[in-house]
Amino acid sequence: MHYLKQVQIGIDYIETNLDFDITLSQVAKEAGLSQWHFQRIFKALTNETLKTYIRSRRLANSLDKLLTTNLKIIDIAVSAGYESQESFTRAFKATFNLTPNEYRKMGNKSLFLKKIEFDAEYLRHINQNISLTPEVYTQKIMHLVGLQTRFYGVDSEKNNIGEKLPDLWAGFLERISEIQNAVTGICYGVVRQIKDNTDELKYYAAIEVREIEFLPENMVSIDIPPSNYAKFTHRGDVKHTDNTVNYIYSSWLLNSGKRHTSGPDLEIYGPEYVPASEKSVMHYAIPIR
Repeated sequence: MHYLKQVQIGIDYIETNLDFDITLSQVAKEAGLSQWHFQRIFKALTNETLKTYIRSRRLANSLDKLLTTNLKIIDIAVSAGYESQESFTRAFKATFNLTPNEYRKMGNKSLFLKKIEFDAEYLRHINQNISLTPEVYTQKIMHLVGLQTRFYGVDSEKNNIGEKLPDLWAGFLERISEIQNAVTGICYGVVRQIKDNTDELKYYAAIEVREIEFLPENMVSIDIPPSNYAKFTHRGDVKHTDNTVNYIYSSWLLNSGKRHTSGPDLEIYGPEYVPASEKSVMHYAIPIR
């Protein structure tokens, strides 16, 4: 099934269940994708997290109920997912600059949630800093050694990349000389799902090794299984990598006829990589079938 159709199935599920608690994992299950992959594609398409979208749609649903029903505001608040009328009123006023009761008295049917706006920086990035057509190659099994952490990505409400990954890389690069039999010149960031019903991920800062004789203290080994990969060039500061990943998932993958294997994504840092530089070049690769 085409990714866009699967995302639409998930959205349709949300729309038919706005009066009930909606779990992110159930939305993804209905769409036939893992939670992380659904959230990744959804964020890339809308620049909004899935959790925020559900919250905004349930809030929008409350607008209709305020105007077309005689339900008590507390009942509308509960059906929108709020624990109390007070918390619902705060959220409503923060969004619309008036209370639910004021809105009901106004009878203003033209009040809508703020529409999604195009991100000018993203559009500039995909036109100038990404290889829009990837290099497709066959990756043989690769053995890596490095440090690992768990984190939440930009597609999650719990996004903590800035807290986790810079320190991981700093610690890894300080100790890279401890790794024996390393294939020097290229380092890898490995992004791997943990399980289907969570958006938490594992990340490894690592380097390829010819063989593993022993592991330095607190380091781990990672095997990258054989797979076909689509590799994209990212130009510019690594802090903008998310724009590249958004393009890969929202534009290229959706229209390529390929499927993500659910294997690990790879960040590839070679000789052209320069930290915190707009002249830097790195690559981002996804496993495909």
